[in-house]
Amino acid sequence: MIARVWSARATPMQSLEYLEHLRSHVLPVVREVDGYAGATLLQREVSGEVEIVVTTWWWSLDAIRAFAGDDQEAAVVAGVAASMLSQFDQRVRHYDLVVQDEV
Repeated sequence: MIARVWSARATPMQSLEYLEHLRSHVLPVVREVDGYAGATLLQREVSGEVEIVVTTWWWSLDAIRAFAGDDQEAAVVAGVAASMLSQFDQRVRHYDLVVQDEV
């Protein structure tokens, strides 16, 4: 499995708006992509802003390509989402899952 990791920053209010956008608009679309395996959103407060880290999980690079296009490391950020963020990564990072421990 492959993790696709992207991060952004937002004001506290904007982070709530982004969370709602992710839940109501992004995840329903991404769930339809063959090879999508799930997502997590982590956040923390940093200097009065909220740092957001989104990890989506994929079964293959082909699945990521179906979602992101030929430039697999380009961030996919809709204009409406970008307007909710004070800054965001233009590029994502991909990692292979090596160990997973769940209780």
